[in-house]
Amino acid sequence: MAKNVEIKARVPGNAFAKLKERVSGLADGESVVLNQVDSFFASKKGRLKIREFSDGKAELLYYERQDLLGPKTSLYTRIELDSATELKAVLTASNGLLGVVVKQRELFFIGRTRIHLDKVEMLGTFLELEVVLNESETSATGMVIADDLMAHFQIQPEQLISNSYFDLLSGNMQG
Repeated sequence: MAKNVEIKARVPGNAFAKLKERVSGLADGESVVLNQVDSFFASKKGRLKIREFSDGKAELLYYERQDLLGPKTSLYTRIELDSATELKAVLTASNGLLGVVVKQRELFFIGRTRIHLDKVEMLGTFLELEVVLNESETSATGMVIADDLMAHFQIQPEQLISNSYFDLLSGNMQG
């Protein structure tokens, strides 16, 4: 499984434009805007979802991550799909569809870190950092990078959330 260190933080709407300026100022290049629909399925362990893009492509994602505030390690597997229709039907029948999250994501790269500025339907605006680690690196390496970026972007501890967008939408909120 691949791994990264990530954080998720709520960003008030009135601070979102200023945050985007800070992120753009450090980014390695232009951002990409992605419209995404994430369908979550029951899973005995971790989280399982299909992410659909507006161009018709999709990906199956399985990840394991503790619901902690601040930087945390995520282990994940991602499989690209040409279409989600049939697999989504099979997973809905076999595992059960738990719910759907709709968002617009603006994706930036700063070195090996993916920066997501997300506008999530019914939830608001968020920042996500994902520091990609190679197999030999410890989570501590990614945590140093995440902490540094959080400080640069002026993310306060009270902005951090521990759960997924799906958890927030379904009321399983911590932080």
